[in-house]
Amino acid sequence: MTSVLRFIACLAVFCLSQASAQEYPTKVITMVVPFAAGGPTDTVARLIGAPMSKTLKQQIIVENVLGAGGTIAANRVAKSAPDGYTLLIHHIGHSTAPALYRKLPYNALNDFEPIGLINEVPMTLVAKKDFPARDLKELIAYVKANKEKINLANAGLGAASHLCGMLFMSAIQTELTTVPYNGTGPAMNDLLGGQVDMMCDQTTNTTSQIKAEKIKVYGVTTKKRVASLPNVPTMDEAGLKGFEVSVWHGLYAPKGTPKPVIDKLAKALQAALKDDNVKQRFAELGTEPVAENRAAPAALHAHLKAEIDRWSPIIKKAGVYAD
Repeated sequence: MTSVLRFIACLAVFCLSQASAQEYPTKVITMVVPFAAGGPTDTVARLIGAPMSKTLKQQIIVENVLGAGGTIAANRVAKSAPDGYTLLIHHIGHSTAPALYRKLPYNALNDFEPIGLINEVPMTLVAKKDFPARDLKELIAYVKANKEKINLANAGLGAASHLCGMLFMSAIQTELTTVPYNGTGPAMNDLLGGQVDMMCDQTTNTTSQIKAEKIKVYGVTTKKRVASLPNVPTMDEAGLKGFEVSVWHGLYAPKGTPKPVIDKLAKALQAALKDDNVKQRFAELGTEPVAENRAAPAALHAHLKAEIDRWSPIIKKAGVYAD
């Protein structure tokens, strides 16, 4: 009799959760951003949040949770209730964290429900406006000759800017002093002010500053030139052969979030990526939405796994770790 009662109780809970999932959402949704306001991930979050809110008929608010290369924010979402009201938007750093952190308090692949990919963003190697080097060839020579005097900003351990900077130093076989920030927004402010010398950052954060000639640019990190910066050569064209890295963003919910909720969120994301304002603003920032079939749970899961497998040996070989 007891087992029958337990079965009925479990069935009742299941039915209630399914009904709740079908009614979702009934309150405000929080999209957690692991980096500072004004940075590229924050920009992407706010751009997609507005049209997603319209589709879901509930407001999506952005909350910036800083620190530890995005792992504090990711851990918070991983430990949140799996009800679809706390989401995580993260970039390539979500795939590098397992190799960078010795004691990661969550499993990047298994402690989240993937919702979908959002976009892929080229990066740019930039410097303060009065930096002496005129092109990448001169930059490399100048950096090698003055490495003790030059610093390289990034958004913190595990951030895309940190990874790109690490690859740049490895490619030119020169170690520079790195200056970590809580996000590339503050880092960009100091680059504009001349407090730091160089940074490798996403086009979502650098394009407007490059066009306004407030900073110098030496190359984009993709195989092809970026439409919004047609006069900027690729790093490969400029002389650093094979240098390629792009930043992608994905949207996640805590593990155990009901499939009907994930499906609603995925459809809202897909609709947001078709929004004319989103497409226009993405283009202005040097990126574009992924195709609809990639803005889906299975596609993000496969991409995340492939990226973890790709970057783990590179990071371990470089010997870069955080406790």
